[in-house]
Amino acid sequence: MKTEDYIWDYRNTYEWMRMVRKGLPPLIISCAITGGVQGKEANENLPETPEEQAEQTYEAYQAGASIVHVHARNPEVWWMTSSNPEDYIRVNSLIRSKCPDIIINNTTGGGPEMTTEQRMASIYANPELCSLNLGPFVLKVPLAERAEPLPSPRPAMVYDRCIPNSYADISLYAKTMKEKGIKPEMELYHPGQYWVMFDLIQQGLVDPPYDVQFVMGFQTSSYPTPKNLLGLIDELPPQSIFFAIGVGHFQLPMTVMAILLGGHVRVGMEDNLYYQRGQKVKSNAELVARIARIAREMNREIATPQQAREMLGISQEPSQY
Repeated sequence: MKTEDYIWDYRNTYEWMRMVRKGLPPLIISCAITGGVQGKEANENLPETPEEQAEQTYEAYQAGASIVHVHARNPEVWWMTSSNPEDYIRVNSLIRSKCPDIIINNTTGGGPEMTTEQRMASIYANPELCSLNLGPFVLKVPLAERAEPLPSPRPAMVYDRCIPNSYADISLYAKTMKEKGIKPEMELYHPGQYWVMFDLIQQGLVDPPYDVQFVMGFQTSSYPTPKNLLGLIDELPPQSIFFAIGVGHFQLPMTVMAILLGGHVRVGMEDNLYYQRGQKVKSNAELVARIARIAREMNREIATPQQAREMLGISQEPSQY
């Protein structure tokens, strides 16, 4: 099948009914394995080192993930995101050696203390996708004490920060990605950021099919409710593919709703450290396996990396390191 065979209007009642009868497209599962803020102090099973990230990516890949979202950590301070392209190359190369065709998606969100230039380091590590935040956001995150024997110990703290992102910054990210043949995964936190998305489209800095990811339940993003998810879908430009993220308690309801609506999902320990109330996640693969099982029960097959590449309109030749 071709990319256009997977593209349809999620807002069209009759198209949705036709697609359900025909069979909704295979579900792309993206796995955000690590994140940029919390570490093993929050969940001892969260992967930090390149070797841990590669091993958990392999397990998630085996469970059905066709995309891995990577935050390389700083080997000098393991609870912080790296701003060194070499650290991303190290993680990406280990992942590629274990997962020959998985789609590698590096963050440009980075960590709370980073400059625009530092956030762009991951672009130079030859990923196939890069996340692209469509605006600034404010966060206030309490972090547990990171005690010895964990490396890079620190006291408990609260991150209270504004992550800046101007139109010029966002255009620079998109322009650099386009020059390097990287597809932006546009991270949309609330409806006002559609102004920014359409600015990128008008400049020709992003190409269809547009890869749009709704971040639901993160601070200063849309509340993670069915009504709000439907509202975001209503504003999608033509020729779009959407993914849904639900943070914490809301990972499962938001991703299940995305399955029902014909969209795609992101799960993983960046977004959620618990499998259920009072039970910490044992691995990223545990979250991938659960959403894959639910999808199959809802008559959605799980996309292979090849199918995911077709849907996203990216090369069938995996990135090399």
